[in-house]
Amino acid sequence: MKTDLKAKYKDLLDVLKNEAPFEPHFSIVLGSGLGNFAESVEIIKSINTSDLPGYPESTVQGHSGKIYFARYEGKNLLLFKGRIHYYEGYSLSECLLPVLAAHHLGTKKMLLTNAAGGINHHFMTGDLMLNSSMNSIFIKKELAKLLGVPSIEQKNRFTDFPSHHLNMLVREAASAEGILIKEGVYCYVTGPSYETPAEIQMLAKLGNDAVGMSTVHEAVFASYLGIDVTAISCVTNHAAGISHHKLSHHEVMETADLVQDKFERLVKRLVTLV
Repeated sequence: MKTDLKAKYKDLLDVLKNEAPFEPHFSIVLGSGLGNFAESVEIIKSINTSDLPGYPESTVQGHSGKIYFARYEGKNLLLFKGRIHYYEGYSLSECLLPVLAAHHLGTKKMLLTNAAGGINHHFMTGDLMLNSSMNSIFIKKELAKLLGVPSIEQKNRFTDFPSHHLNMLVREAASAEGILIKEGVYCYVTGPSYETPAEIQMLAKLGNDAVGMSTVHEAVFASYLGIDVTAISCVTNHAAGISHHKLSHHEVMETADLVQDKFERLVKRLVTLV
């Protein structure tokens, strides 16, 4: 049965709307280890998600639970420093709150970022990957149950992502900054554990280049709401079976920190173009 998410989170959305100093032109969800981008722009207002009624507490290192209204080069930004993951035990509707909030505040364009495990053998740790496409087969059924699909038009929105126009702007931004950006298919898995080598082999055969535990359901929902969305992955580690050492979140954070300057330059240039 379809869930009315705006009604379910009305109190939370009302508080956020009252606190908002402006309508954001562009919204960005900052993934694991990439949150320091928020400190590189002018912060107009900061909100702790713990002050919003019903907003889940992030339990993952690198996700501090902050929402920033910020400005860069005259563009009004909405930044989510930290996201909610399905593997933390939260419902799918809770995991979609950043997108729902951004839409409620008037956002028309959105960048989703994440730390991902590299499946493609040509990818190196520290590479940035533009999501040319996404594999949503592991979440699409649950999204359809949550959102409902009463019309052909709404069904089509489930595949209308990432935005071709925004992806072109990411390429333009990378070129302008002299950044080599890879492109590939990002696959969502629920977690909570990293994938086994056998699972990675299967995902590789299905045409996936990177894997992670976020982003795809957010992208589908954003597209469903009429938000143009693009996504950039930071390949922070080789996936199981590609690398011969044990995977860890510490490695994810370490690599993300090393690419912070490159990531900030790319995103700042993108902000000037959107």
